[in-house]
Amino acid sequence: MDFSFSPEHEQIRETARRFARLELAPLVEAAEEGEALPREIFRKGGALGLLGARYPVEVGGSGFDKLSDCIVREETAKVCQSFAAAWSAHSAVVMGPLWRAGTPDQQERYLRPGLAGEFIGAFALSEPDIGSDIRNLSTRAEKVDGGWRLNGSKMYITNAPVADLMLVAARTRPELAPASISLFLVDLPDPGVTIAHLKKEGLRASDTGAVFLEDVFVPDANLLGEREGTYPVILESLSENRVGVSANCLGLATAALEAAQAYASERKVRGEPIARFQAIAHKLADMAAQVEAVRWLVYYGAWRVDQGTIDMATASKVKLTASEAAVRISEQAIRIFGGAGIMRDFPVGRIHRDALVYVIAEGTSEIQRNIISRAMKL
Repeated sequence: MDFSFSPEHEQIRETARRFARLELAPLVEAAEEGEALPREIFRKGGALGLLGARYPVEVGGSGFDKLSDCIVREETAKVCQSFAAAWSAHSAVVMGPLWRAGTPDQQERYLRPGLAGEFIGAFALSEPDIGSDIRNLSTRAEKVDGGWRLNGSKMYITNAPVADLMLVAARTRPELAPASISLFLVDLPDPGVTIAHLKKEGLRASDTGAVFLEDVFVPDANLLGEREGTYPVILESLSENRVGVSANCLGLATAALEAAQAYASERKVRGEPIARFQAIAHKLADMAAQVEAVRWLVYYGAWRVDQGTIDMATASKVKLTASEAAVRISEQAIRIFGGAGIMRDFPVGRIHRDALVYVIAEGTSEIQRNIISRAMKL
């Protein structure tokens, strides 16, 4: 492995930090309390080239790489994890398939303005009864004159209540085969689409919804790639995004460590900062070691994406390790804060709630272990 951060990468990091400090930090408290992000934040991120960091210039991106994408995620997640999550759903699993499989017309209509933050996208994959077991999707797409009719339901869909475009995974054939699963571009609002807002404990400002599709007509021009059988595109996008959300977890873990270290340096007991007590110092040392290990693993995963050598098992190793570490590190931060750790005046309680989402979202830790163990041919 041979990767390093170029001057351009460091410039992207500085841009992301400035965006997080000036645009995200002032809105975090109100957004978390109101459980919604202001829509214009997407447009501001798009104008800076952050939404399209990993996409080519010719489709409206910034022309960088996955390392850049993860840098942006890490820096924004340190300040506002809800934005990082909403941004992830839009930029990675809606724009990603459009980039990989969209026709030139679809890319011009959706990808280019999407990377500019001109609208918000949602990826409707998970279902109430099957989670993310893609092969067993129950949402159906029936061929009709001039297009398709979609019927079914989706659950826990990030950005759904505020989305202008929904990329919907549906079954176009009854067989349990990759060729049976296709993706459809559904413009919103649509009379056949009903969306219920779901209230969450973590990532509160990131809108999440349950989606109900009833005789939704989608023209042929909105079948992604104008072809059936885009199951491999879903898998490729999910694998890459597992590396991406691991960078979100890295940002969370780093924020927890920094908050705990600052608090332990200021909080005094018997005239001494508690950071000088061995019990606290050892906690901070363990947290720092874990953050550094996650950082290397995340950027190794990003490098593998850029090399075109990422595989599902490697992506699962990155995501499993990063998400579980973020939970452990944020819990230790709360313990260091003591009673203050469960007060809303301090960030570590929110960070921990947000971290818990990632041992479930984007494939649970158990699913990641299944993927890894299958690759080991146990």
